[in-house]
Formats: sequence, structure tokens, C-alpha cells
Amino acid sequence: MEVWRQTLESKDFRLSRTMTKYVECKFSAVTSDADVEGRLDSQVALKRESLKYLGAIIQGDREIDEDVTHRIGVGWLRWRLATGVLCDKKVPSRLKNKFYKVVVRPTKLYGVEYWPVKNSHVQKMKVTKMRMLR
Repeated sequence: MEVWRQTLESKDFRLSRTMTKYVECKFSAVTSDADVEGRLDSQVALKRESLKYLGAIIQGDREIDEDVTHRIGVGWLRWRLATGVLCDKKVPSRLKNKFYKVVVRPTKLYGVEYWPVKNSHVQKMKVTKMRMLR
């Protein structure tokens, strides 16, 4: 981390020694008994199992369950903001469908192109879609 700190500080960025956290990503099946400890000078950085980065939840165990749940939650937030339009009986269902496709669905699916999806993740997304459209 020392190289990163020096590079950032040379560009007038400052790393917070108390707020910095890291996730150890296990990219291979080989397990190591040696614990990795991240440090900034003498301050030890906290190790997390997952963290939010650019709107995505990154897990150290290469799973995406937390990210799927997070994206579904964000979709529901966007849907709740639009309930005035989506639940109004005077608005034609064709317009509601278009609104869902343009506003809610892209919010829910942001960043999923890199997901290594499982059938359970697809099923969760389908259930959410059906509950919203119902």
C-alpha cells in the first residue's frame, strides 16, 4: 500500500488512515494460512468480507449474492419513487411498461454484464420483475 499512498499523495490526494478498508480476493482454490495485513504507515487497515465500490458490492469469496440483493434493493427504491405513475389507474399500461423499461430496469441491471450468474440469481431477478409489474 505504500506505493499507492505515495502515488496518490504526489497528485495531492490523501488517504484516510482510519477509513481505509480492504478485501482479500481469493482468485485460486489454493488456500494460504498466511494472513495478509494491509498497512498505511503504522495504521492497520481493516479487512472486510465485502465492500461497496462504484455502486457494486465486491465480495472476497468471488460470489455475487450481496450484489444481486443490493441491485434488487436499488430497483425497488427507484420503483417506489415512481409509484405515483406506476400505480395510477389513469396512466395507460403501455406507458407504465415503457416507464419500467426506461427507468426501473436499467437501475436494477446496472453493472450486471460482468456477473457470473447462477440460476438462483436469475430467479431472484425474475421474481422481482413480476412483483413490480403486478
